[in-house]
Amino acid sequence: MQLDPTYFPLFRRSLLALLAGSLLVVLCYFFVDRPVAFFVQEHGINRHELLKWLTYPPPYLEAWAPAVLVALAARRAWGPFAQWERTLLAACVSLLVALQFKESLKFIFGRAWPDTWVHDNLSLIRNDHYGFHWLGGIPEYASFPSGHTTRVVSVVAVCWIAYPGGRWLGAAATTTIAVSLIGMNYHFVGDVIAGGFVGGLVGTWTAHFCGLGPTAPGALSPCENGPAGHSNSTG
Repeated sequence: MQLDPTYFPLFRRSLLALLAGSLLVVLCYFFVDRPVAFFVQEHGINRHELLKWLTYPPPYLEAWAPAVLVALAARRAWGPFAQWERTLLAACVSLLVALQFKESLKFIFGRAWPDTWVHDNLSLIRNDHYGFHWLGGIPEYASFPSGHTTRVVSVVAVCWIAYPGGRWLGAAATTTIAVSLIGMNYHFVGDVIAGGFVGGLVGTWTAHFCGLGPTAPGALSPCENGPAGHSNSTG
């Protein structure tokens, strides 16, 4: 079987990213997560309202994504997508797919939260309860990975590839959500890192499937094909 020159390098890099992400999560679990959570609690960082407000926007991305997809489907009847429309399409698909990955991983890993949020769940801050409960269920054990980070990075990754000049905006958005989640003790550092890798990988693959990333000469993407299977030159 011949290797695909378009996707095999991406596949290889994805495996390396998974390995690096897993290593970072393990290191955080043993050396970072607990000290940071206790530091946040002891210094009252989680009492800053601004940090709480910064966590509000990501769920709205999820809520509006289906409506945007419907609007884009209707818009396609009037002709091929422009670059920004393909980017928006890819971002919405990436977001919704990444959310499903996130839900499955939360159920599989079943990690206890840094603090108590739902159903008087056991937590590190209130009960000194720390660890994973494999297939433990949600929402009592659903800290890992961070859904907010997954949402943001799944969109940022698509835009990062489609518009390299605006990467500083993506970096700022990712940093902002990470700081707010950790600063509010909504998630451990390892949760945020894992959410970033989940969103980043899904976003990267979605962007490439939609022809937003570098492709091999002559390669076509599903989002680029015209009515008769021809590549659109206007996208």
